[in-house]
Amino acid sequence: MTDRNKPKQPSRRGFLKGGGALALAGWLGGGKALAAAQAKRAKAAASDHEPFDGPHQSGILTPQQQNSYFAAFDLQTSKREDVIALLKTWTEAARRMSQGLPARALSGQNDKAPLDSGEAVGLATARLTLTFGFGPGLFSKDGVDRYGLASRRPEALVDLPKFNGDQLVPEKSGGDLSIQACADDPQVAFHAVRQLAAITDGIASVRWVQTGFASGAPGGGTPRNLMGFKDGTNNPSTKDPALMNQFVWVGDEGGWMKNGSYMVVRRIRIALEHWDKTELGFQQEVVGRYKDSGAPLGQKREFEPMRLDAVDKEGNPVIPDTAHSRVASPQENDGARILRRAYSYNDGANFYAERWPPWRQGVEYDAGLFFIAYQRDPRTGFIRINKKLASMDMMNQYITHVGSAVFACPAGARPGGYIGEALFNN
Repeated sequence: MTDRNKPKQPSRRGFLKGGGALALAGWLGGGKALAAAQAKRAKAAASDHEPFDGPHQSGILTPQQQNSYFAAFDLQTSKREDVIALLKTWTEAARRMSQGLPARALSGQNDKAPLDSGEAVGLATARLTLTFGFGPGLFSKDGVDRYGLASRRPEALVDLPKFNGDQLVPEKSGGDLSIQACADDPQVAFHAVRQLAAITDGIASVRWVQTGFASGAPGGGTPRNLMGFKDGTNNPSTKDPALMNQFVWVGDEGGWMKNGSYMVVRRIRIALEHWDKTELGFQQEVVGRYKDSGAPLGQKREFEPMRLDAVDKEGNPVIPDTAHSRVASPQENDGARILRRAYSYNDGANFYAERWPPWRQGVEYDAGLFFIAYQRDPRTGFIRINKKLASMDMMNQYITHVGSAVFACPAGARPGGYIGEALFNN
């Protein structure tokens, strides 16, 4: 086709002179429709934002996002005022990013580094939440009360004991401060921690990080871990305020920690190569649930209560005595409950020696579960439950705890305030 025979494209002026002007006039005249469309877009954008300020920190009861980026920090400064300034700056940056804004207002000066790395520009906020924690080292470290906070360390912020089978590495354990970013976009989660880490310059440094992912069933549902089983079925309902007050939120006993929660994190490596060669029936006995439905053994639906007294025709427990879900259940732990908010992780492959037969050694997946649990008191929560799991859980032949930390996550920030303000306002 020659240029002469090509159909002419209407110019913007021609469009306005012809029928396009009538169409445009009709569109402009439809003010109600336009306003409705704008309101719909605004509502959709708002639903993408999770509130930052509030009585409790976000990212604890927030419906679980698909991606996590966790970072632990060591404090380098010796000055209390530096810590306060950092927490104030972190809080303001977190507020901004939770609303889809850059961490800091951009200067746009070509002769200076940008104040935000920019990789989240144009992306949805993806329900970003940022949850901050205070480790034991904030209160004293190596016997030194660096910031005059030793007397303010909560009784519940105890050092975790060494559990049977632990093979913890310092490179994935501990920390004076922590940040967990959760979002439905991994780039948004990493961007948030990256900006907050940049702010710490000279005050703190990154100690270790861990990424994670969680994929629930379409339309919602309990996520599956890398073992293929649903993870978190037996959680206390986050929609029940009484249960949350009983098991998750710190009460009057916590002093400045009231309305906060204690977070335990454990990096749990799973010998997936070993697990994948295990018969389905034995996998289900290890977990105590059916792999497809998540129902307790002997039952049909995921959320049916476990019948720990049920026996088969030979008189053996339907749910074995050493099944993971049984050993971890409130019935076996004096009613203790914690809120699991775990993520799977996959960090490639490296050399690994399995702890149980067939004692395979070689390059295996460095993958497993980044276990995160919130509770009112670790002494009556995670520690009580994990002592029994470490000694009795049949799952131990497939898993190894290689990283560990505990943090006090204070109450949420008040508008205009900052995270942890109550700790420093003696």
